[in-house]
Amino acid sequence: MTSIYAPRSSLNYIGSKYRLSIFINNAMQEVVGDMSGLIMADIFAGTGAMSKFFKKTVKKLIVNDIESYGYVINRNYIGNHASFDYLHFINELDNLAGVEGIIYNHYCVGGGTGRQYFSDENGRKIDAIRQKIETWKKCQAVNENEYYFLLASLLESADRIANVASVYGAFLKSLKKTAQKPLTLKPAVFELTENSHDVYQMDANKLIQQITGDVLYLDPPYNHRQYGANYHLLNTIALYDDFTPKGKTGLRSYEQSAYCMRNKVATTFEDLIAQAQFKYIFLSYNNEGLMSVEKVKAIMSKYGEYSLKTTDYQRFKADSDINREHKASRTEEYLHVLVKS
Repeated sequence: MTSIYAPRSSLNYIGSKYRLSIFINNAMQEVVGDMSGLIMADIFAGTGAMSKFFKKTVKKLIVNDIESYGYVINRNYIGNHASFDYLHFINELDNLAGVEGIIYNHYCVGGGTGRQYFSDENGRKIDAIRQKIETWKKCQAVNENEYYFLLASLLESADRIANVASVYGAFLKSLKKTAQKPLTLKPAVFELTENSHDVYQMDANKLIQQITGDVLYLDPPYNHRQYGANYHLLNTIALYDDFTPKGKTGLRSYEQSAYCMRNKVATTFEDLIAQAQFKYIFLSYNNEGLMSVEKVKAIMSKYGEYSLKTTDYQRFKADSDINREHKASRTEEYLHVLVKS
């Protein structure tokens, strides 16, 4: 396998800190110094933009996201670290004839539900590829590393031709240009490293009780947005399980995060900080968050030396009236810093 440094997932992910990675890295270096021998945890990793950035820098990464699509992406890009041959798998999958499965039946017009997240052709191809990957896993034609590599490749390739403005909370009434293109399975090539890394799919407040390290990076949800709802279809492709899609958009059941609830977020956040067995803690948040700067400062200051770093940056919001293009807006990003005592 040829290593290609690709810190940014090709998923169109609204929570990604990719554009802020340099700012965050510089701030961490100022506080921590050389991070090459350290253990770093990223426990609200999303699609792993920051973990990918630090994969070759730190000694070990502990990466976590509770969503199934996030786990698949991180298990590939972070959990995989050694080379293997993959082109024969990609070529065989990309040339499969389409079948009518979960995606076609529930999320394409041809399935009769009225939902149009994918063209009929692409829905059938996603089903064919997903079923073949699972068959290979069951008959041990692929190992665990190869399985998540192929599954991540499918998630990212399907996302490129999805008929949505940005997230999967709704589909577009007509197939946009990119959604009319046939799905091409592109490999989700990860960066090679000598050291191995750990990837989890757990509630962050439970995982924090089981891990220790040097640097803890936190990027929790900051408003009412529930990622389980906004990315439900990626979870469905990842899980490919038997369930009954609900409503016009075909939602699946999902667990609501306490970090998205105004009456729970502060208590839940303090519980996390109190339990964290890490010397350096960095929290990414912004001026649209449920917790104010003053509230975060009050909580973190109880547990050591607190400081705050800020930057203005251009954030992109999806515009449902333009085919997955984005409107730019300015926002202030906060990086709360705690040196725990």
